Amino acid sequence: MPLALYLLAMAVFAMGTLEFMLAGLVPDLASDLDVTVGAAGTLTSAFAIGMIVGAPLMAALARNRPGRSSLLGFVLVFSAAHAIGAAASSFPVLFATRVVAAVANAGFLAVALATAATLVPPGAKGRALAVLLSGTTLATVAGVPGGSVLGTVLGWRATFWAVAVLCLPAAVGILRGIPARPVREGETGGPALRSELAQLGRPRLILVMLLGALVNAATFGSFTFLAPVVTGTAGLGELWISVVLVLFGAGSFAGVTLAGRLSDQRPGLVIAVGGPLLLAGWLALAVLAEEPAALLVLVFGQGALSFAVGGTLITRVLYEAAGAPTMAGSYATAALNVGAAVGPLIAASTLGTVAGDLGPLWASGLLVAVALVAAFPLRGVIADGRRDQVLR
Repeated sequence: MPLALYLLAMAVFAMGTLEFMLAGLVPDLASDLDVTVGAAGTLTSAFAIGMIVGAPLMAALARNRPGRSSLLGFVLVFSAAHAIGAAASSFPVLFATRVVAAVANAGFLAVALATAATLVPPGAKGRALAVLLSGTTLATVAGVPGGSVLGTVLGWRATFWAVAVLCLPAAVGILRGIPARPVREGETGGPALRSELAQLGRPRLILVMLLGALVNAATFGSFTFLAPVVTGTAGLGELWISVVLVLFGAGSFAGVTLAGRLSDQRPGLVIAVGGPLLLAGWLALAVLAEEPAALLVLVFGQGALSFAVGGTLITRVLYEAAGAPTMAGSYATAALNVGAAVGPLIAASTLGTVAGDLGPLWASGLLVAVALVAAFPLRGVIADGRRDQVLR
């Protein structure tokens, strides 16, 4: 894989740290800003909504601009938004900075995904996506737990400041490692924007986007509210939140690495085997979460399965949107973040029910079940590895 891919992954790591770390900061943030835990959890949805809107918009605006300058601009805006968020004294201001940061992150990912696809052979998009997503998974392994510990010791604002600073080395990496590739007048390197947007009318593309969104909704729904499960249901101390997040991140790294090797050649195998196991895992976690040992093992497994299945589906988005080379990354980003927006909202709605802190886990199981039902009519296609099929 080209060095430029790993430099992009470094920037994804910096951004992913802030996107995921709220899972460990929700209780502290809610208390400091005098809002409910459910309301604080909507910051994850706010970020995702900004990503959904920002991905196609920013990709369209940046499609004929040099990739390096666009990527650099997005990183710097992201950093500035979190510096402002760290100093915010009210929840609405913090909410607004999350949306701005999300738009910047969406633009970055959309351009980065499109750039990554051009840096590798046509049949290696899954491996390229795996490298980029490794930045996200490493954020859950190191950045998110580190942010959780920092937030526990110094408060959630210190974590926001740390992420703002962390973006600066990523910006330097983009400047030094990504080719400028200036765009010459009349040379866009691809089809017209209208033609690329028309790809969204293809049923096969919509299908894989829907499946990817459902799986990601399950992932974010439970991940956002893991902290109350750890300290409430399992009865562990606050520092155990970081341990659980590390295990989830380690599992996600293993899952996305596996998916990167299989999603180009054997996506049907990943989905057919991983999908039912993912459903069973969420249900088992909901039943056994009060047992610390079971919680730790299952969290690792769910991290692996969530990113293996979800990463494979998002890779299929890139393949199905091959006719939209500059916009395909935004479609993949939007699919990921529709799930990231809807998941925490659904999960938050269960907290006030009889399920309590375990509600998000049951909700995640339901979301995966819906995805499997939606994919069931295509079971023959999933089992078929031919290149012209939906999930191949």
